[in-house]
Amino acid sequence: MTSITRLDIPEVVLITPPRFQDSRGYFSETYKKAALDAAGLDFTFVQDNESLSTTPGTIRGLHYQAPPFAQAKLVRVVSGSIFDVAVDIRKGSPTYGKWVGATLTAEGGEQLLIPHGFAHAFCTLTPDVRVLYKVDGAYSKASEGGIIWDDPDVAITWPVKEAVVSEKDAILPRLKDLDSPFVYS
Repeated sequence: MTSITRLDIPEVVLITPPRFQDSRGYFSETYKKAALDAAGLDFTFVQDNESLSTTPGTIRGLHYQAPPFAQAKLVRVVSGSIFDVAVDIRKGSPTYGKWVGATLTAEGGEQLLIPHGFAHAFCTLTPDVRVLYKVDGAYSKASEGGIIWDDPDVAITWPVKEAVVSEKDAILPRLKDLDSPFVYS
C-alpha cells in the first residue's frame, strides 16, 4: 500500500509507493492516480521532466510558475539522492515563508508532492543524480519565478557546506522582495 505522509506544512506530501522485491530486483507502481485520489490529492499531470546533476551539492531552485501557468510537481529520484524543499509563498498563509524538506533516494523510492503556491528546490547529495518529476501544467518562460536559495529569512538548512548554483538562480530575489502571485485560500 502506498504510504502518504503530510509534512509540517500539510499541503506538501511525502509519498512512498510499495516495492515488490525478489532475487531479481524489485517492481513498483511509481505513479498510481487512484492512490493519490484516495488520499484527497487530485492532480492531473500533463508532462514529465528529467534533470541530471553530476556534482554533489548542486542546488536547483527555488523555482515556481505563476498562474495561470502554475505547476504542481511530483518529484522522485531515479539515481542518487536529493534533499528536496518546498517553501510556502501563498500570501495570507499561516505558513507563509516557512519551508519543509525531505530526503528522496533512488533506493527508497520516496516522492514529494509540491502543490501550487510553493517555491521548489533540491540539493544533490550524491554524484550523478537523476530526478524525474511530473507537472500538472505546461511550462511558460514568461511565468517563471523564484527566490534565492540561501535567503536568510527563509533559512533553509541545506545539507552542504558549499553549493553549486546556476548564474540565474544566484541572482533570484529574496522572499521579502517578492510580490507573490499566489494567495492562500
